[in-house]
Amino acid sequence: MMQTSNNDGRVADAVREHWADRLLPRAARGYARLARLERPIGWWLLLLPGWWAIALAQTASGGGMANLWYLVLFFIGAVVMRGAGCTFNDIVDRDFDAAVARTRSRPIPSGQVSVGQAKAFMIVLSLTGFLVLMQFNWFAVGLGVLSLATVAIYPFMKRFTYWPQVFLGIAFNWGALLGWAAVRGELELPAILMYLGGISWTLAYDTIYAHQDKEDDLAIGIKSTALKFGAATPKWLTLFFALTFILLFASGFFAGAGIIFYTGLAAAALHAAWQLARLDVDDPDRCLMLFRSNRNFGLIIFAGIMIDSLVRLPL
Repeated sequence: MMQTSNNDGRVADAVREHWADRLLPRAARGYARLARLERPIGWWLLLLPGWWAIALAQTASGGGMANLWYLVLFFIGAVVMRGAGCTFNDIVDRDFDAAVARTRSRPIPSGQVSVGQAKAFMIVLSLTGFLVLMQFNWFAVGLGVLSLATVAIYPFMKRFTYWPQVFLGIAFNWGALLGWAAVRGELELPAILMYLGGISWTLAYDTIYAHQDKEDDLAIGIKSTALKFGAATPKWLTLFFALTFILLFASGFFAGAGIIFYTGLAAAALHAAWQLARLDVDDPDRCLMLFRSNRNFGLIIFAGIMIDSLVRLPL
């Protein structure tokens, strides 16, 4: 029997009093929860590498304001494709979700949405995302279609490897390749370095996130970097953040970025140091707070790239 959730169906780790839980018609709330509208951190983390790439590609093209229409399209695409990906993940993981305290309130295991309804919703979101993708050049369109393979693979990896966060990073940072391709019509070294830096960043923030579920994951046989690293997690996070900065530094260097870009990276490094100083892997609430704070980490980097492209102060 499916378990019912508390708080009028609200999911355990949702933002409290989010508009999607308060203002949407009751019949729509289960679908909004499938798309994680009341947990916006996910689409922020999907969106930001794409925004980084659009802005840095503008730098490489001589500077100036990044294409605002592309930024808007990436925002829409991130929201709907994150929703489609999460719906697919929830369909695949519905039995596991029912066995984990934090996830049994999700729409499918709690009975708010049936599997058939979830599949139909996923198709609608995917078609919307495809319409957004068709606004770009054909090279970017082909690259976007390839990303579907990464989305399809990720939900299964936690069954086979302690490194599912690598596969999440491969999927979640595809926007770094797509954003660059949308502006430049090709893939170049700065985009690839940014993509790799984003994967390293994902390893950091999603390891923090995974520490919320480590006891349940251990009990039901789910694997994660949180279980693999255990008490050594702070050392691994330091490594991942360091790799992130090295790769993003190199990306900016080869794109011709100026001093404001590197100032933004330095500010983001201070944010990463704050995360490491505040980390307590045995405090789920602290882990969730730090995980969510990575939106600000990514926005700091984005602001540095944008301002640098506008002002163009050389090193």
